[in-house]
Amino acid sequence: MDQQRPFLYLILFFLGFLIWSTWQQEHAPKQVKSIQSELSQQQSGQANAHKNANNGNKDAADVPTGVEASVPDQASVKEKQPEKPSSTQVHIKTDVLDLILDLQGGTIVQADLPTYPVSLDQKDKPIRIIDKEKKYAAQSGLIHRGANGFKRAPNHYAQFTAQQTEYVLADGQDKLVVPIKWVNQQGIVVTKRFGFERGKFLIHLEQQIDNQSQTPWVGNEYLQLTHGEHKHKGSLLSGVSAYVGAAYYNGKYTKVSFSDIEEETINEKAKGGWAAMIQHYFVSAWVPNQEIINTYYTKFITDKKVSIMGVKSPEKTIIPGASDTFRSQFYVGPAIQANLEKIAKGLDLTVDYGIFAFVSKPIFAMMEFIHKYVGNWGWTIILLTLLIKIIFFYPSAVSYRSMAKMKKLAPKIKEINEKYKNDPQAKQKETFAFYRKEKINPLGGCLPMLIQMPVFMGLYWVLLESVELRQAPWILWYKDLSIMDPYFVLPLIMGASMWFQQKLNPPMMQDPMQQKIFSYLPILFTVMFLFFPAGLVLYWVVNNLLSILQQWYITKKIIGDDG
Repeated sequence: MDQQRPFLYLILFFLGFLIWSTWQQEHAPKQVKSIQSELSQQQSGQANAHKNANNGNKDAADVPTGVEASVPDQASVKEKQPEKPSSTQVHIKTDVLDLILDLQGGTIVQADLPTYPVSLDQKDKPIRIIDKEKKYAAQSGLIHRGANGFKRAPNHYAQFTAQQTEYVLADGQDKLVVPIKWVNQQGIVVTKRFGFERGKFLIHLEQQIDNQSQTPWVGNEYLQLTHGEHKHKGSLLSGVSAYVGAAYYNGKYTKVSFSDIEEETINEKAKGGWAAMIQHYFVSAWVPNQEIINTYYTKFITDKKVSIMGVKSPEKTIIPGASDTFRSQFYVGPAIQANLEKIAKGLDLTVDYGIFAFVSKPIFAMMEFIHKYVGNWGWTIILLTLLIKIIFFYPSAVSYRSMAKMKKLAPKIKEINEKYKNDPQAKQKETFAFYRKEKINPLGGCLPMLIQMPVFMGLYWVLLESVELRQAPWILWYKDLSIMDPYFVLPLIMGASMWFQQKLNPPMMQDPMQQKIFSYLPILFTVMFLFFPAGLVLYWVVNNLLSILQQWYITKKIIGDDG
């Protein structure tokens, strides 16, 4: 058995993982509905169409109904939708948020983050999370049960009024409240209040209903996020693209891709929870009352090609002359785990490390600890690499001892190969007998790679998903460790170090094909790493250099000439 073959298997596993991950992003199979589910949805749609026609419901197809388990049929209400009145907008600005609030429905139609520039070259241009061009909006509203419910509860098409067209969190001011109001002819007044705090991306929403009509008000609050079409972009060379899509929490974190929303409607109840739209490094999420049973739903508006992820509260009954308030929260900002986990259970899971979360989370926690003291993410990666090498020093040392011994006994292994070159079974039997006699583990040389691969993958996802490392500088021209090295210096050093490591290893296998493949690995990895985040390549370079130093020390100083 050739001692280098397991190493080749590990390389193939690594390449296979990248190909599989990229394929999953773009070609993962959609969920297939069961026949029973199809029939149930058709019956529900027909029932809703009949009900809406009888009630004269003029709500749009993207407004949920007051009945918990149903979603209105789009065809039944499309022709009944009134013309949308011309709306005005309110500009809201805090130290960390710059929002546009549309008075038609009180919908957040634009959200910029002034403290997060688009790029280092465009420091004055804030990144835009909620964006009208992407059909990305944060909608909220009320649903009244019964006939002509839209006249007794403002949905996100209702026209609100505001006292000002601009609200700014002034210097020295810690809180800002933006109220907007809706009034009907029956004496029902609904006031929406958006509350902001200095330094926070969390918005507090109150929907207060003052019922001065002659009949009880019975209805729900709904909160939803809309998003237009999105194409995932990922390749083997550039790496796996970050997830962009919907997610919700009903006791467990569940991602719902836009294609899934198009294929099948979700309607689930859960205590607390949240509904979110996720993009690279940033998240927007509606967080309803955490003490009640909420209903989470998805919808797809075919003609608009818009996906909806929403949450609906249980019904409230407000007697004539009384008032009550629905309270919820809306987060729009960077996916900082420490902040998200304080808002709602599971919200920090929107920083999605995938199947390597069990490695990525402790790696990131360790990096945060180191960064508190060094204040630079580049040096943090270097110190993290050194710490990992110290932790795994012993198993690596055992591996390098095995490799050094293999190198010393290579001439005898070569003799066995030559003697039995025409008899593969005998060659394998004699080789294993020789390994047992000399107490050599042919798989020992793979141990450093086995240890390194999960750490490498874990760190890859930390660099891909952690907004803390976005636009994080190191030294010289390394202004952003989350993007590729602009001058390819680190990838070239990595390739050279990998080539040098091969020279320290035992002689190559005798199979010409395997020998050729192995000799090209440094070139292959160099080409791949040209497009990887500079922080990831920095880890690999430092790891290689430390491994070379350790391997050289063990081979020359510990093993010596006697083995």
